[in-house]
Amino acid sequence: MSPGEVVLALLRRWYVLVFALLLTVAGAYHVLRPPQEYLSTAVIVVKPPATGNQPNQLANLQPPVAAVSYAVIEQLRSPAGTAELAAAGVRERYALIPRNSGTSVTPAYLIPSLQVQARQREAATADTAAYTVISVYRHHLAALQTAQHVPADAQMTAELLVPPNSVLESGTRSRALAGVALGGGVGGVLAALWTDRWFRRRSPLYARPRPPASAAPAAG
Repeated sequence: MSPGEVVLALLRRWYVLVFALLLTVAGAYHVLRPPQEYLSTAVIVVKPPATGNQPNQLANLQPPVAAVSYAVIEQLRSPAGTAELAAAGVRERYALIPRNSGTSVTPAYLIPSLQVQARQREAATADTAAYTVISVYRHHLAALQTAQHVPADAQMTAELLVPPNSVLESGTRSRALAGVALGGGVGGVLAALWTDRWFRRRSPLYARPRPPASAAPAAG
């Protein structure tokens, strides 16, 4: 289609553009007045048991400890773990993020720390959800070692480095508005052109003429 044909098609289907404009305005209103949401973040670290050679547990963090921590994370990410957290009152809006607090050359997940995030409409509810995830994580960590017959005084434990702290999330409204405007404009133009093409194909004024039927042979 030439630019002129595109303009004519948009003028013919102006009502589609108006409908797209209304949807864009509704989307912009939702962006300008988003629902209030709090993000609670906490950090825990798995510590090996204290020994005579290394009484400082945080100075004895080894890759095998991080591997055990990641195994517990995978348990909580499984369908069974998700169902367990849901039964405890935490549904979907949470995240378990393994962290690496070493340098840029430190292998991934060498430091057995875990960032727990929970999103809720209220700050207290978000903190409670984060505490619940931490409690379930500690339970799985102890159960994993108990199943391997590790003595209680030799088991790894999870220490809370940063307690859950909720902050109100606020996105960049200018970027969101730009995205809504771009999506509404492009979507409206494409919808108008498609609608115009569909109506033109169904209109008898634009139906292709059929070739004339061949004359039947005369009877002998």
